[in-house]
Amino acid sequence: MRLANVTCKKVEEYLTRSQTVVIPVGSIENHGKHMPLGTDTLIPDKIVELLEEKSGVMIAPTIPYGATNTIMGCTGTITLGTDGLVMILTKVTDSLFRYGFRKFVILNGHGGNNKAIETVGMQLHRRGAWLANLNWWLMAGELNPEWKGGHGGAEETAGVMGVDPALIDYDYINEPMDLIDDVAPNMKTTGWGTVDYKGATVVFPREMHNYSGNGWYGKDEPHLATVEWGQEMLRTFADYMADFLTELEKLDLPKAEI
Repeated sequence: MRLANVTCKKVEEYLTRSQTVVIPVGSIENHGKHMPLGTDTLIPDKIVELLEEKSGVMIAPTIPYGATNTIMGCTGTITLGTDGLVMILTKVTDSLFRYGFRKFVILNGHGGNNKAIETVGMQLHRRGAWLANLNWWLMAGELNPEWKGGHGGAEETAGVMGVDPALIDYDYINEPMDLIDDVAPNMKTTGWGTVDYKGATVVFPREMHNYSGNGWYGKDEPHLATVEWGQEMLRTFADYMADFLTELEKLDLPKAEI
């Protein structure tokens, strides 16, 4: 059930039997030359589309922008910053809380959003509500370790293929990961903002374009992705989510502290 597609009376009726609402949150950011900027929004949108076939849960409109400061500098990336996303999530959840929603499920498409989501979740918990944060790409890799992947790698590429394979730019799908040792010759770039120095990991916060030549990172090479993988993964996650929502309905609310 889409919040945007029903009347206020339908929402009132829904609240007589459930206090749960799903809020998809994504981002607009670089995922490599082969992937659309909206990857982190397109995939959650597809998951909730599949979820509608399995659950009557209320689904709020997707928040398409996220906290993507580390990816700024890659053309087309847009960031709200953590503070901006906290503000938007707080306003949205405050509005829904007023009418009686007490169980908030964030379907998150971007890791940079987590700090903001957790901040809002703590605020809601103190008010006597639950917020559950479902990071689809991490949880999918737990449901099936073969799906586990990095940023713009085969996992996310398969996810986009499961939405629409035409969104992939196949001219670039075979490009190898291109990490640049941008800090110092004796400090090898090893991952997301990290370098190795004498066997230990050091974090140097900086924008991704400084150390990634093509914008994707991970051990899962994008060319390994298939449409079948993506479709199975998204269906499996939607099934898991429907099951989780059933269990969430059974939970007692936490005691309000404020």
